[in-house]
Amino acid sequence: MSKYKERILLVLSDFFSINAAWIIYYLIRVESGWIPYTAPAAFVIPSLAVYLYWLIFFVFAGLYQHWFVRSRFDEFASVIKSISIGCFILFFVIFLDDAISDSRAISRYLILIYWGLMIVTVGSGRVLIRSMQMTMLQKGIGLRNSLIVGSGKRAKELETLVNKFPQLGYKLTGNVGLSKNSGSLGTLDNLKEIIISHKISEVLIALEENQKDRLFDIIRYCQESDVNLKILPDTYEIVSGLAKTNQLYGVPFIEVMPEIMPYSSKLLKRVLDIVISLFLLLMLSPVLILVIILIKLTSKGPVFYIQQRVGRNSRIFNMYKFRSMIKDAEEYGPEWAGEKDSRITGIGKLIRKFYLDEVPQLVNVLKNEMSLVGPRPERPFFVEKLSREIPYYYKRLSVKPGITGWAQIKHKYDSSLDDVREKLKFDFYYIENMSLKLDFKIMVNTFLVIIFMKGH
Repeated sequence: MSKYKERILLVLSDFFSINAAWIIYYLIRVESGWIPYTAPAAFVIPSLAVYLYWLIFFVFAGLYQHWFVRSRFDEFASVIKSISIGCFILFFVIFLDDAISDSRAISRYLILIYWGLMIVTVGSGRVLIRSMQMTMLQKGIGLRNSLIVGSGKRAKELETLVNKFPQLGYKLTGNVGLSKNSGSLGTLDNLKEIIISHKISEVLIALEENQKDRLFDIIRYCQESDVNLKILPDTYEIVSGLAKTNQLYGVPFIEVMPEIMPYSSKLLKRVLDIVISLFLLLMLSPVLILVIILIKLTSKGPVFYIQQRVGRNSRIFNMYKFRSMIKDAEEYGPEWAGEKDSRITGIGKLIRKFYLDEVPQLVNVLKNEMSLVGPRPERPFFVEKLSREIPYYYKRLSVKPGITGWAQIKHKYDSSLDDVREKLKFDFYYIENMSLKLDFKIMVNTFLVIIFMKGH
């Protein structure tokens, strides 16, 4: 089942389940006559408000996140957790409403009835969808093209398990070996080409004890492709608790999650990117018009400087800046600009001081090519060079680049490869600790840098 179809089914199921819970709740509260109330209760408008509340809440709770082959128990547990938190919030809203309107307190206890109804209706709908998904997979419908990396005993054991349980959702096309002539599809050096040619979406890693040093190479190859990556842990890792595994039909997997932030945080981060970018563009529009006029009057060439940069997952995009250098400043090839670079124009020095040259990148943020906060996007020429010289540089490309970042507030402006190497430490720290709290801290520090004119 595709991500799109799965989400449509979940939204439809929740639509009927949430409204069914509201109808039953309304009948119990109003029509049954069991519970006294002081004023006639409306039905339609509250039902719409309640549905929108739960829709938004479920989105931020991650209940519409794509889960390929999730157990019904895990699904039901997530529903109980989310509904419990949501009803807890509703309880306090009702409590405040009762306090403000000085109404009888009996209404707040009805939330327990509503909580139970929501768990039964929404939980049943979700379990039904997961059951349908399992049945379809068992019949061979919706299986994902998969391959196993490894050719030893553990790889063969995994192949047997996967073929035994089609409900896992994997359709094996073969295996990739770590040495010559050891894999049916080829070797690790050709993994990226194999993934593309066989349209692989799931990569299962089953390495022997003496092959684990190749794990980072496998992850690096897969990082450049749009695939899900799972590792089969050994017995010691499972028993000792060194690895957190997910099990389905007795097959344990460590899922390598390229996304550090939870779904709800990523969604909120994107909403904040859009809202703040639109606000800044609107608020700064008079200043931006003045900058455009000054650039045009003081130097020859275009107002905007458009440059190719490497984004998330190595995707190339055009990044926009106000031109702060003379025309054809890089006619002899890409190079870094120093703090006292002679190519920088008079107005360029001024707008760089206040970071105004970076403001057009808010358009890149709106186009979802960048975020307000993240590692700065680098040019393809330097990415290729740095990828050869710096181990695991690919990790920097696993997140969306940003206008400002942890490295920008902790280190001076890039003027050499050594500066980039130093900044990588800060970029890796950000990637490993991504959170809305850290983003807020970076934005506040960036604002202070601009206010005190410490820009490049």
